[in-house]
Amino acid sequence: MDAASTLPVALIPAYKPEASVVDTARALLASGRFAALVVVDDGSGPEYAALFKALETAGAVVLRHFTNLGKGMALRTGLNHAACSFAHSVGVVTLDADGQHLADDVLAVARQLALSPSSLILGRRDFDAATPLRSRFGNVVTRHVMRWLTGLSVSDTQTGLRGIPLSFIPLLLRLNTRGYDFELDMLIQAGEHHIPIVEIPIATVYLEGNKSSHFNPLLDSMKIYLVFLRFNLSSLLTTAVDYTVFSLCLLTGLTLPLAMTLGRGCSWVVNYGVNRRFVFRSQNGYERSISLYLFFEIVMAVLSYIAIDVLSRYLSFNIYAAKILVETSLYLLTFTVQREIVFGSASERSAGQSAEMFSLHLSPLQREKDK
Repeated sequence: MDAASTLPVALIPAYKPEASVVDTARALLASGRFAALVVVDDGSGPEYAALFKALETAGAVVLRHFTNLGKGMALRTGLNHAACSFAHSVGVVTLDADGQHLADDVLAVARQLALSPSSLILGRRDFDAATPLRSRFGNVVTRHVMRWLTGLSVSDTQTGLRGIPLSFIPLLLRLNTRGYDFELDMLIQAGEHHIPIVEIPIATVYLEGNKSSHFNPLLDSMKIYLVFLRFNLSSLLTTAVDYTVFSLCLLTGLTLPLAMTLGRGCSWVVNYGVNRRFVFRSQNGYERSISLYLFFEIVMAVLSYIAIDVLSRYLSFNIYAAKILVETSLYLLTFTVQREIVFGSASERSAGQSAEMFSLHLSPLQREKDK
């Protein structure tokens, strides 16, 4: 197998793209660093036919959606084509069609993917005062929400310039997200499957206040945060089980300690199974995770009992209201403990994720040396 056959494929999902995408495509093809350049026309319409014809003339492979299906669908179409047609490639480098990504930065991501062929490479932008507010705000909020919910510390969660290893593509093709939320779901999948994430700095380019972007701050942000809601469905389910059993026990005359024990016991069975299998997708052995789970849940149960007893007995709280208040307060602590220790293995993360999650601060001079 020659070196050329392992080169990455460049992929541009394009919906009503900027004319500058043709120049970018020519620069990437002329570099000789890509096995092919694939552009997915995501239903841009007949008025963009000449632009896509120019891309084909430049040497790009143009795939077409009959109608606009969303960025996630365009990426999946391109990823599938790349994996099928270039099975020996190191992976795919994605970039946006709105002029935000410079050819030099795309090449830098391609080089890093060649150096780290099992890692997800992210082109990290710097968000300063010159960055459009909607882009700066969206990234800041998403970054902090992701860090809390998944434990991943990613500086630029919404970057479209990415190097995707070939081995990661089958997982991505099975995702159901269709729009901009696909890129966020990609990060979550990388974290869940222990795929290292490498960030390298790139230029921050916004043309005319980023008005060419098709990202809708309200609608697409809601779609993105809906991805996170799946992490909370298990907690809602187990809380309902706990509260229902707890209430039924009290109504039948059982004591508070016994009602709490039965409620907790039933919810633990549901919570452990759902969290291990669907939420955290843990690969830890049952013996270790069950013992840790029981230990921390017993500690939480004791704390909960003491707090509910104090609120209801000494502060005249309604006992049902006291339970809701206490369990809600302990939710964040419970989530963090399960994510980091019970199912995520804090020791495994500290050894593995610290090596996996890192940023390469390459100076322009260093980049020139790499070329």
